[in-house]
Amino acid sequence: MKKISISKDIVPVGIFKAGIAKYLKELNSGGKKLIITQNGKPAAVLISPEEFDDLQDSKYFIDSLLRGISNSEEGNVYTTEQLRSEILKLKSSNER
Repeated sequence: MKKISISKDIVPVGIFKAGIAKYLKELNSGGKKLIITQNGKPAAVLISPEEFDDLQDSKYFIDSLLRGISNSEEGNVYTTEQLRSEILKLKSSNER
């Protein structure tokens, strides 16, 4: 993830509107992020679709890890045999 440049990546909404095509081209070509301000305060962050997908994937992975750690701490775990049995059940139900 690229660092945000205060001098280049923060733009008022009026300037953004005037140059929207240019900003969208920059976002899609270089992984740049853009913070859009309104009345001097951050109002939105614009990122490329690829960057958004990466963020979603990272969040999903972290959420899965946290769920697994929580389950482990609560004792909600399977033995190898229980897991094998569950996988075989799922496999046989998907083959039908």
